[in-house]
Amino acid sequence: MNCIDESAPVRAITRGPKYHWFGYYDKLEFDPTSRYVLAMEVDFEHRSPTPDDVIRIGMVDLQEDDRWIGLGESRAWCWQQGCMLQWRPGTKTQVIWNDREKDRFVCRILDVKTRRTRTLPFPIYTLSPDGRTAVGVDFGRINDVRPGYGYAGVADQNRDELAPKDSGIFRLDLETAKQELIVSLADVAALPCAHADVKGAKHWFNHLLFNPDGSRFIFLDRWPFGERDFLTRMLTASPDGQDIRVVHDYGRMSHFIWRDPRHILAWSWHPSHDHCMYLYTDGSSEVEPIGKGVMDNGHCSCLPGHEWILNDTYPDQDRNQNVYLYHVASNRKVNLGSFFAPEAYGDDEWRCDTHPRFSLDGRYVVVDSAHGGNGRQLYLIDIGHIAARATG
Repeated sequence: MNCIDESAPVRAITRGPKYHWFGYYDKLEFDPTSRYVLAMEVDFEHRSPTPDDVIRIGMVDLQEDDRWIGLGESRAWCWQQGCMLQWRPGTKTQVIWNDREKDRFVCRILDVKTRRTRTLPFPIYTLSPDGRTAVGVDFGRINDVRPGYGYAGVADQNRDELAPKDSGIFRLDLETAKQELIVSLADVAALPCAHADVKGAKHWFNHLLFNPDGSRFIFLDRWPFGERDFLTRMLTASPDGQDIRVVHDYGRMSHFIWRDPRHILAWSWHPSHDHCMYLYTDGSSEVEPIGKGVMDNGHCSCLPGHEWILNDTYPDQDRNQNVYLYHVASNRKVNLGSFFAPEAYGDDEWRCDTHPRFSLDGRYVVVDSAHGGNGRQLYLIDIGHIAARATG
């Protein structure tokens, strides 16, 4: 038996009439105590953000009847990844998010206890585990080529260039505010691609993520394929942008997460086993299928200890999005809940994927869902001792 159902308690921790969500699954939504849950609040749904649309930043206090605590606002956001809101690693009370000041994107660092705020002159994408370094990209370029993941309000200055030399990945020192370009689009476009054609293509970078010890980060190089599709290759680099390695260049790469400093869990196409979840070894050609026929393409993350994978699905034929745990050793899936996705959300950039995120103590999972009839909201799943029971 490869799948078991568990009745996990679920409760809404945000409510209407405003709409709430967090976005991507690879950010720290819970504070170190697992008491406070970050979220964003917006007044509308079902359309693209404009430069004038402002969202509110806040956190939910799980120990005070899910009380909403306002923290700030942002003018630099998208439906799928929000404003990169997250707790700053290495601190207990600091949060960080992207914003816009006139014609430039910036990031804010707020201490939720003292309310002291700092503004840095460049947006962030992913943070190092010690919280001292960030890497970021040109969100205006992403907005131009991949709506739902970039920000409105600042145009791509290199829109007509296929792979500019002065745009790419920037490193930002969160202490000194020093920034520098460390990987250019031109440099990566010039790298040989053994299994896909990149000649004459317009490139952009997306989905950056530091590994657990901060020694490497992932980034995806993407370019158009046909009228509405794109191809992808996955690469990694050291924090200074050097030692660039190609992890996967077969063109089809979807969601991923670092399992540990050397291994990457990712849904992709590989000639060995077609489409499935694979475990890649950074700096090596080693690749291993994981959960083939049991796990689907979803927003995956690895729980501490590497015994469990938290994942979800896109809407099935009944438009249910299923959130589950996958037990690696036994190849079993434990269903945590199904969340109906109303037709109004479709498959557009404003769709509401569940994007499950877990608390650092492993007790809770939070998802974004619109199944409750009051728009997208945050729902808390208490997974408690499910993992222990499932392996018994």
